[in-house]
Amino acid sequence: MSAGLTDPSAAPAARPVAAAGSFGRTALLALLAWVLLATAGWWMPKWLTFLLTMAAANGLVSLGIVGLMRGGVVPFGQGMVLALGGYAAALAYNKLGFTDALGLALCGGVAATLIAAPFAPLLSRYRGIFFAMLTLALSMVTYGLLMKLNLLGGSDGFNLGRPTLLGQKLPDARVGFVMYLLTITLATLMALAARVYFDSTRGLLTLAVRENELRVEYLGGSVRHAMTINFILAAFCGGLGGALAVLSLGHVEPNMAFWTTSGEFVFVAILGGWQSVAAVFVASTVLEVVRSFSSAYFPNTWQLALGLFLLLVIRFLPKGIGSLWMRGPTR
Repeated sequence: MSAGLTDPSAAPAARPVAAAGSFGRTALLALLAWVLLATAGWWMPKWLTFLLTMAAANGLVSLGIVGLMRGGVVPFGQGMVLALGGYAAALAYNKLGFTDALGLALCGGVAATLIAAPFAPLLSRYRGIFFAMLTLALSMVTYGLLMKLNLLGGSDGFNLGRPTLLGQKLPDARVGFVMYLLTITLATLMALAARVYFDSTRGLLTLAVRENELRVEYLGGSVRHAMTINFILAAFCGGLGGALAVLSLGHVEPNMAFWTTSGEFVFVAILGGWQSVAAVFVASTVLEVVRSFSSAYFPNTWQLALGLFLLLVIRFLPKGIGSLWMRGPTR
């Protein structure tokens, strides 16, 4: 019989080694995926590069939703943090004269986190439909304020110019490609960070919260603390994605905070499933592709085509796209 079965002290030591090996494989796959996407982006047409840029930026927002879904709650107000991140980046560009794309993206994430953080302790008390409606209410309040404030462009929003990167002006012919590289780079890093967090003690505690909150409290864990952290992390992901989307679009508007926008991010989270981080970005890309081609070929009924596609996924892949390659309960 092996030492791992006869000596109890050997088991705890084996777990960190296995976790480290698993992360090493995940990091290698992420690096290979990044290299493949970066190389392919050089040859892609501009419309496809832009589509993948938006898919990666929106995938960051849905990644935050997945983190909350692992705890048993679904937010319908991620449009709020998307808009906060986008407006923060746009205002920093227009009012402060700060033009670095990387700095503006991080500014959007931090601004959304700071504004959303005070609501986290309150929201951590609620579950189910109450959590969903409270987050939706916050998003719609944000939408109403952005619509009424002429200082922020009112219902039309406002434009921002072309950003720089690390002090360098972006070339006219390759500005889209550079923004694409920046977006997929930040998305890859955030995906790896999310994988580490989901596999950590805190991340596994979130899964336990979804199963039985009473037992978590009995064993000494804090349910409210865990859900507060998850909401704050989701806000940072949403703000970062919003800033990247606005930098690529060159325009920010209140509709980013509207409830239908939040619904699209929930759509992606359900489509990808909560088991796999990579599946979230795959689902976001699938959504963008289906929406683009549906609106091109079925301009008046593209929502119907999108709805039918989601129904098919729910019917044949009830656990999401990630269930195609993830079999474990927490991967």
